[in-house]
Amino acid sequence: MFSFSKLTEFGFNPLHYFAKDVGIDLGTAHTLIYVAGSGIVVKEATLAAINTKTGQVIAVGDEAKKMMGRTPLHVEVVKPIVNGVISDFEVTQEILKTFLKQALGGGAFGNFRRAVVGVPSNLTEVERKSVEDVVVSSGVSRAYLIDEPLAVSLGARLPIDEPTASMIVDIGEGTTEIAIISMNGTVKSKTLKIAGGKLNEEIIRFVRDEFRLVIGEPTAEELKVQIGSAMPLTERLEMAVQGRDLATGLPKEVVVKDIHVRTAIIRSLKTIVDAIREVLEISPPELAGDILRRGVFLSGGGSMLKKFDELVAKELFVSTYIIDDPLTCVARGTGIAVENFPQFMGILSQPLLPKEIRI
Repeated sequence: MFSFSKLTEFGFNPLHYFAKDVGIDLGTAHTLIYVAGSGIVVKEATLAAINTKTGQVIAVGDEAKKMMGRTPLHVEVVKPIVNGVISDFEVTQEILKTFLKQALGGGAFGNFRRAVVGVPSNLTEVERKSVEDVVVSSGVSRAYLIDEPLAVSLGARLPIDEPTASMIVDIGEGTTEIAIISMNGTVKSKTLKIAGGKLNEEIIRFVRDEFRLVIGEPTAEELKVQIGSAMPLTERLEMAVQGRDLATGLPKEVVVKDIHVRTAIIRSLKTIVDAIREVLEISPPELAGDILRRGVFLSGGGSMLKKFDELVAKELFVSTYIIDDPLTCVARGTGIAVENFPQFMGILSQPLLPKEIRI
């Protein structure tokens, strides 16, 4: 009678035929998983809802996001990744395990052979090892890391292997990555902890100080997306928001205008622009000429802020472009790397303790 056990006695595991390769964008706000041959199959919030009495994870991803600001005292919605760094290993592992199961499509068979994971370029060796460990412990045999600016360049199909410069500005939730890419490597780079999450904090602070109204992060995010801008708009926008009155403690509604949001976030936006200028100033002259000719490429959720590309172009006198589908660019880049693994193996950080899988 046929059985898998007899086959494995001779060192052959039929399950290895179901092994998949994946690209992972393990972001502060969202996690995206790209399965080789299928594309991006998971796009969920990097959040978990935890019962603090039992320590049990009761929801992850978008389900946990729906609970933000609406939970009882014994349930806490946590962000296990802060500024691109894993702050809670166990919760991150639980989230990633759930998402990888989703990526398998609920099939009975299958596992993951290797993963290429996008990480901020300023992570220390210890922080990189933590990312590798959480991926391997979540069910992947080998984890390779790629700096996010390189992943963005791959995802945008820029000529990273040629002796010409591509300037990437990737504005995520926790960090802003600025890098000049040439010849399959980073020539100059800078990482800021000023990004989408910081803008939300400043909107919350401004609404509290200006209107004496307390709002939550989801409301601040909606204000930023709906009426936020980096420069004045041709038409005035406004949005009604609800929160808690600081004076009375009762529910209250106010109307916030686009100029209010712009006032709240403009200082941080200028800091990002100044950082781009600093990287340009220290770039080699020949590469600076390439950037002047080819422009600056923006990616990440923060790049979608209205007129931010125009602000960069105005301040730096360089053409500025938003990459197509900037939210998924890192995930697409990791997917291209894992699908063309022999070609891009040289730009990946090798796993320190590989866990081989024989195929």
